Amino acid sequence: MKKFKTIQHIVTSPFVNMGPIKLRQPLPIQGIENVDPFLLLHHYGPYAISEFNNPFDLGPHPHRGFEPITLLFKGEQFHRDSLGNEMVVKAGGVQWTTAGSGIIHAEAPTKAFVEKGGDLEGIQLWLNLPAKDKMITPHYQHLEEKQIPKVFSEDKKVQLNVIAGHQKNESGLIQTQTEVNVFTVKANEGGKIEIEIPEHHQSLIYLLEGEILVNGLEVLKKGENQMVTFKQDGSTIQFQAKKETILLVLSGKPIREKITQYGPYVMNTQTEVLEAMRDYQQGKMGYLY
Repeated sequence: MKKFKTIQHIVTSPFVNMGPIKLRQPLPIQGIENVDPFLLLHHYGPYAISEFNNPFDLGPHPHRGFEPITLLFKGEQFHRDSLGNEMVVKAGGVQWTTAGSGIIHAEAPTKAFVEKGGDLEGIQLWLNLPAKDKMITPHYQHLEEKQIPKVFSEDKKVQLNVIAGHQKNESGLIQTQTEVNVFTVKANEGGKIEIEIPEHHQSLIYLLEGEILVNGLEVLKKGENQMVTFKQDGSTIQFQAKKETILLVLSGKPIREKITQYGPYVMNTQTEVLEAMRDYQQGKMGYLY
């Protein structure tokens, strides 16, 4: 019989201000610096976007040393970067940027979406890169919802989308630099599933919507406890939806390296951060206007 992973922390998802944007930040949070290799989790929206209200217009900004990932649940966003990529990401889609040695990108709701109006909601993840890969060539990957492999529970009430990594007989199409699983899940009331997670992975579940019972023990509710992390034991996480639910499941092999972070740069030493700032100012990460 498969052993459930032991629950380590259960935390809320408090609101923080990022300039004009108010969003939820369950990671990092007091007591949890990271869930190695995941450094940051921002849950933004749902925002009612219109011509009169569009706070989520992020102009050109740099990154180095990690992978910023956007999972879009509602709305449309336009991505452009210093590699020349221009892409519209729609609900259910994913943009996975390997910043590596440096990239400049910008994100905003599409002009058509702003004119039409609607809800915008998504998750932004920061996934660390090991020291040996921090200066690799930048790269961008994009998946539409229809391209993402899906796994269903026996009762067909749970749909698990395999964005990266492996689950059951499905493998994600995202090419990853490290050993990680990134899954999104939609569950109808009563839906139940067991998710296989390697014992050596650090792992978490984040609840965007609804209510679930985790490993038959703990309840996660939106607006109350929204994130649970697990110990590196067991190989299964089980949940049952108490109502219609949307959640994110993350796991990865820990990198276990010292991190020095300053703003949009995640390196291993202070010297490397200073070099990143200098390289950006000198245009070595490219240009985006």
